[in-house]
Amino acid sequence: MDRSTSLKRILMVIFACFALSACATGKKAGSGQMQGDVYTGNDTVEYLATGVKDRVFFATNKSTLTTASRDTLRKQAAWMRKNKDLSVTVEGHADERGTREYNLALGERRANAVKDYLMTYGISGNRISVISYGKERPVNSGSTPLAWSQNRRSVTIK
Repeated sequence: MDRSTSLKRILMVIFACFALSACATGKKAGSGQMQGDVYTGNDTVEYLATGVKDRVFFATNKSTLTTASRDTLRKQAAWMRKNKDLSVTVEGHADERGTREYNLALGERRANAVKDYLMTYGISGNRISVISYGKERPVNSGSTPLAWSQNRRSVTIK
């Protein structure tokens, strides 16, 4: 094998390695986004039913519903009105920062904010129970602003 053929093969291998590594580290379509300190992505979102998100996200130390959260909850309420025999549990979660007690109380306020909003759309409070897990059940165990924002959530489960 001559030297130029050898060099071409080596360059092809190097090019292939670069191409593969670029594919492996590229950003996934639909991955998480931050809007202020609220996570708005859909990469960790599951569904109660087709097309209805099961979770909403909150700002740091807040239990106030965002515009995106209210939109999601309106869809949940519509879905629950169609499934009148169904009861749900709303789980309240917090990020890792703060004491256990503080985060349990914050998670409960978040879950109750969701329950109250669903009730304004005609869902009986008897069909909605709330529980707070505080910081005990993170979806992202990282210690970064993105991880924290993904963990500041309420999840509606059947």
